[in-house]
Amino acid sequence: MSDISTNTQVDTSEASFGDYFALLKPRVMSLVVFTALVGLLAAPVPVHPLLAFAAVLFIAIGGGASGALNMWYDADIDRIMRRTQSRPIPAGKITEKETFAFGMFLSVFAVVMLALASNLVAAGLLAFTIFFYVVVYTMWLKRWTPQNIVIGGAAGAFPPMIGWAVATGGISVESVLMFTITFMWTPPHFWALALFMKSDYRDAGVPMLTVTHGRKATRAHIIIYTILLAPIAIGTGFTSIGGPVYLTAALVLNAVFLKGAWDIWRRDEAQAEADSYKTEKKFFAFSLVYLFAHFVFILVEKGLAAYGLGGWS
Repeated sequence: MSDISTNTQVDTSEASFGDYFALLKPRVMSLVVFTALVGLLAAPVPVHPLLAFAAVLFIAIGGGASGALNMWYDADIDRIMRRTQSRPIPAGKITEKETFAFGMFLSVFAVVMLALASNLVAAGLLAFTIFFYVVVYTMWLKRWTPQNIVIGGAAGAFPPMIGWAVATGGISVESVLMFTITFMWTPPHFWALALFMKSDYRDAGVPMLTVTHGRKATRAHIIIYTILLAPIAIGTGFTSIGGPVYLTAALVLNAVFLKGAWDIWRRDEAQAEADSYKTEKKFFAFSLVYLFAHFVFILVEKGLAAYGLGGWS
């Protein structure tokens, strides 16, 4: 657990723009940007392109600030886990104190600027998202319960709601559905990763489901959450942000995702070890396509609707 008073000996003169950018977790930020943009564009209220750009930029900065504060607090376990040892703090590029200051400044900046660029509802949702990811997930759930990724996944599911609120000034059934798709997708996505990351979480003392309940239970949880996700993702096709094109895509995507979860559930560790977790890695990779494609087809329906071709009307 990090402490803002930590005085780690780091030669920050070597820190580059790339090191500070890495603190923002750019791969995670790209998902935040995309889903927020879809939420904004799918809303029934048009937004001026300049304001839309500014709003998405501030949402991205807020998401990046969350990533920086996560790296500040998790610096101790990042030094242990193989996939995080190259991050700026463990690599000795940036100190924990500097990371904390950087993350806090960007958090306040993003929330204030989003309030000025759009409205208080969107800014409030962004502030709550940062708080939830940093305090509720990173500081509390991640090290306390194997349900960490289930509850904590809400932080990554808020961006489309924020984008929708930028346009409409409120929350609706459609924005909640976009939130729910991402929220329910997160556990099977990360549990698949945990299956082939093997000892990383155990060595770092993180109570991931694979550590506390074993791999067999994790496989069962993956298929359960995938089954629960399917009707939500498919059902969205019958709402105002869906339509025949989205529905067709969702049926195919969820059939493939369910098949992947079924294949994972049927395997034991001997089979997984024998082929170097090929099925689990394939499922994890497809999960990224799965989420991206659902939001792409929400945009497709919006575009078709502009020409009187989308939706069910």
